[in-house]
Amino acid sequence: MKFSSVAALAFAISAEAHCIFQEVSVNDQKQGSLVGIRAPNDNNPVYDVTSQDIICQKQGRTSSSIINVQPGDNLGAYFGHVIGGAQFPNDPDNPIAASHKGPITAWLAKVDNAASASKTGLKWFKIWEDTLNTSTKKWGVDNMIANQGWVKFQMPQCIAPGDYLMRVEILALHSAKSPMGAQFYMSCAQLKVGGSGTFTPSQTFSFPGAYQQNDPSIVISIYGTTGQPDNGGKAYKAPGNAPVITC
Repeated sequence: MKFSSVAALAFAISAEAHCIFQEVSVNDQKQGSLVGIRAPNDNNPVYDVTSQDIICQKQGRTSSSIINVQPGDNLGAYFGHVIGGAQFPNDPDNPIAASHKGPITAWLAKVDNAASASKTGLKWFKIWEDTLNTSTKKWGVDNMIANQGWVKFQMPQCIAPGDYLMRVEILALHSAKSPMGAQFYMSCAQLKVGGSGTFTPSQTFSFPGAYQQNDPSIVISIYGTTGQPDNGGKAYKAPGNAPVITC
């Protein structure tokens, strides 16, 4: 019994080399852990792109706060292994296991009230992505790990004022060669955008709906002939065929 308990604990820790989007920064000012965030209660991924969980992850922690931003602000999304970051001192899987290669994308959807709006039925558009640099062989996840869990991007200058949900997603592709092997990690941040932008997206996407389970960017082996996770030197396109908006 003692052996099985220890083995189960070791397996649980090793199996959960995952992450949670749990904090926002605005112009490098951290807004606080879980402030203005809709985050899950655990760090397990979503596998089923037809599930409602693909929107903002499983129902979990919610916040009554809305984060104020301006067009052109530099935004940050922080991912940690567990809430607070490391699961234990010198956690090798914080912010996420280095094996979990893949792209990171950021999306917005306009809502009436970011603190109370339903996550369903929204129209999303992509504002940023970091996929695979074929020259350096670095994935978006590699860059996030190098930046100690932070993903940094700019709020587009043209975004119209109002309330939005911001969905930041990691897609880990290390086990994606089989259907339902790709791992999606995301939360949604609650934002109020100021300024006087006038942007209206010409194309929007629904979650679920934007991704198909058999999308070649979701069911894929990223390992080349040398066994390295470099997609065989080929460019990688994030799933959904959604362009990043231009102002």
